[in-house]
Amino acid sequence: MPRTHLTTHDFRLAPAAAAVWATAVAGLFLNWQMSVLTGLSAGAIGFLAWRRAWWTRTCAIALLISGPVAAAWVGGNVLRAETHPLRVAANEGRSTTLTVEVDTRPRGIRAEGFGGQQGGVDHVILTASADGAHLVLLAPADRWRDLLPGQRVTVKGTLAPPRGGDLASALLRVRGPPLDPRPAPVWQTWAGELRAGLRHASAVLDDEEAGLLPALVVGDTERMVPRIVDEFRTAGLSHLLAVSGANLAIVCGAVYLLLRRLGPRQAAGAAMVALVGFVVLAGPEPSVLRAAVMGAVALLALVLGRERSAVPSLATAVFVLVLVDPALGGDPGFALSVIATAALVLVAPRWARALKDRGVPGGLAEAIVIPTAASLATAPVVAGLSGQVSLVSVVANLVAGPVVAPATVLGVVAAVVAPLWPEAAELVVHVAGPAVTWLIQVGRQAATVPGAAVGWPRGWTGAVALTAVVAVTVLLLRFKKTRTLVVAVLVGGFVVLVPLKVVAPDWPPEGWKAISCDVGQGDAVVLATDDADRAVLVDTGPDPGAVDRCLKTLGIKRIPLLVLTHLHADHVGGLDAVLTGRAVGAVAVGPLKEPEWAWREVSARARAHGVRVVEPKAGERFALPGLELEVLGPRRPPVAEDANTTVNDYSLVLKAYTRAGRVLLTGDVELAGQAALLGERDLAAEVLKVPHHGSRYSLPAFLRAVRPRVALVSVGEGNRYGHPSPHVVDELRTGGALVLRTDKDGDLAVLPGNRVVRRRRDGLGQVAQRALPDLRRHAGVPLGAVADELLGHAVAARRAQARFRLLHLRNARRRHTRHHAQGGHHARAAAHEGDDAGGGVRPRVRVRVRRRAEDRAARLARLPLQRAEGGSPVAATDRGMARGGAAGRAARDGGPETVPAHRVGPDGRDLLLRTGDRVREEVTTAARR
Repeated sequence: MPRTHLTTHDFRLAPAAAAVWATAVAGLFLNWQMSVLTGLSAGAIGFLAWRRAWWTRTCAIALLISGPVAAAWVGGNVLRAETHPLRVAANEGRSTTLTVEVDTRPRGIRAEGFGGQQGGVDHVILTASADGAHLVLLAPADRWRDLLPGQRVTVKGTLAPPRGGDLASALLRVRGPPLDPRPAPVWQTWAGELRAGLRHASAVLDDEEAGLLPALVVGDTERMVPRIVDEFRTAGLSHLLAVSGANLAIVCGAVYLLLRRLGPRQAAGAAMVALVGFVVLAGPEPSVLRAAVMGAVALLALVLGRERSAVPSLATAVFVLVLVDPALGGDPGFALSVIATAALVLVAPRWARALKDRGVPGGLAEAIVIPTAASLATAPVVAGLSGQVSLVSVVANLVAGPVVAPATVLGVVAAVVAPLWPEAAELVVHVAGPAVTWLIQVGRQAATVPGAAVGWPRGWTGAVALTAVVAVTVLLLRFKKTRTLVVAVLVGGFVVLVPLKVVAPDWPPEGWKAISCDVGQGDAVVLATDDADRAVLVDTGPDPGAVDRCLKTLGIKRIPLLVLTHLHADHVGGLDAVLTGRAVGAVAVGPLKEPEWAWREVSARARAHGVRVVEPKAGERFALPGLELEVLGPRRPPVAEDANTTVNDYSLVLKAYTRAGRVLLTGDVELAGQAALLGERDLAAEVLKVPHHGSRYSLPAFLRAVRPRVALVSVGEGNRYGHPSPHVVDELRTGGALVLRTDKDGDLAVLPGNRVVRRRRDGLGQVAQRALPDLRRHAGVPLGAVADELLGHAVAARRAQARFRLLHLRNARRRHTRHHAQGGHHARAAAHEGDDAGGGVRPRVRVRVRRRAEDRAARLARLPLQRAEGGSPVAATDRGMARGGAAGRAARDGGPETVPAHRVGPDGRDLLLRTGDRVREEVTTAARR
């Protein structure tokens, strides 16, 4: 078979396009001076290349002209943005009222719910123009999400400096609804009606499919289920959720193929009309315009078969787009489009020919090469943005690729037909349903593969590092001498990364009885039964994806009882993911059905999945094989008050009797709820799920009543609520509990024998621990980190006591006792002078004892208890510590002063309770490290 010669590409315009892009990046991320310097440097290189004939004349002249032009244009735009009056006002944080013109469609910002705040899209972000400046608006979703590009509105808000990387002069935090909105242009109104029709028609599908179809067609992610977004990100399919050149290529290619019998020119003209219509449908945003140009480039290269013209077209597109809108130079989507298109034009044809030469059919070779080339080329940018590298991206895109085009085309047809014939649009959506379902299943199965994604550094560092790795790998694969070595290294990497996650962790550990899942700032506790795939779940966390991953890892398919301790978002947010694909017997809720939105959602989700909702009462028991649950509270009648504290105190409190001991599940009960439980039942348990993520609203008496051996704190990393409180952690450790937290230790599995296995958050290892012995049989319990602060002072105090005893023994025969009234005016009335003067030790008269007021040991002897007692004068004696007016014999006869534990409260310090051989307790401020 004769070998086909590779097409020679024309790179003459590539240096000019790269210079314009580099100039924009320097100006956006540094300053306008660097932008000018970069452009002029590129022009100087072009001048030298022209004079010394390094490159072709056209290439050198293009670079010579483009560099200074980019320096002047981009630098001027950056300078204008940096010196605009709104930037000055933003730096001062001023409030203002502006009339702006909306430039882009509002994009929702999804937030996880916590407490009574419902999760979802509560704010939108959009760009606008005002007084010759570009602004980024952060506004409430209500009434702002319906705005269209081209509308003029009046806004009130507070200015703040922008984040950088674009031409925005300020960020405007909007406080209220848009004022005095003007009508949008006709074509924008028409496009909005088409998008709304597509959303309405998609509602005939299930929730997951109904949210994915508009995102797949026009990038409308408003109704996307968060679980699907997370799975697509892990599987490397997130590019399907945004408008890209592939969407336009599919639509225009379908139009061209349908009309090609009319002739190539007529078909190309119809395809161009379809391209313009699709741009209007998706919205003329910078990302959509960029996708239109890139899609047109790919369409021209594929349809016309002129691969040689692809590189000049791509370079021209970059040149024109960046000069028209320099902000595109810092847009990650723009970078992804350019890199992916370049890979498809330059790399994919070579790899496809190589596979064909080795006997691979043409269609299969292209199906393999296209996602592989695009994934490898864009991997550095994706890794820098997401902080992870998907190892299943190529396979997932290969499997999902065949249904993307049909689903996109049918979605566009449904959008066009919906305003005219809604029933026909719903029928078209039904036809597209199986393709959308296939995409969801591909993403879900790919995301559940162990080791589907590995962590990678974020930002420029991660992007540059992965670029170097990919470039070196591809370069070494070109040479036969290094090809075997590279393949061996790649195989070894997979052997280390993937099987290490699949085999080594062996999660869950054998014999586990309770697991606290790492679901972020929320709760989700799984209680095992004697059946391997059957367990009780208490709370579902705020994120559907997190609790779903936890249950899948544990292999839980049947949940006879799902307990929602209360209806706050961080406990019910993952309900839908738990109910999907699992057999759930019943959902148990507490007596207080607040907040109302959460109760409506729980009822609707349970009813949609055919699961009944029950309300257990205090004293009821649930018996399962190997597990028994007892409801301890709440025991008070519900009070209809939609307040966070009230809802928390009415949490269901359960005690689980497992083969690993008793597990107390407390929900988010706070002070009132804990106090109500103290006199009701025996609260003792070996394992405690710490109330309310370890917040400071916990009673020490409640924690002492439970006396756990293991304390599990379910908390999110870097949460803004200060959970867990260090004082609560210290109180638990004071009682001898092993305190573990999900934000640092990952998933936590409790096993018989007070053993706990921690699963590292990256999934690459486990750590087994055993709780401390029962502290009721041992003395000298170390306190927590708060008391450790006083260790140095306590040691000095002990040394001071020993020193005073030594003085007494050495001088006993040469001195006699002489009494002084405490606080008298005698020069030697006090053991120490200064503001701390008070009771102390007095040597006998006529004995020369060297004494200094600034004696460090004596001062430190007084310091610890002074802090605990609120500053009352305390001094060391030869028989202990004297306080107040007691000194000399009075202090010695009275014995050491005992400080009650409750006196420590105002200062927040911990004390160490040490038990000696006799029934006598001495309070000190020492703590062992």
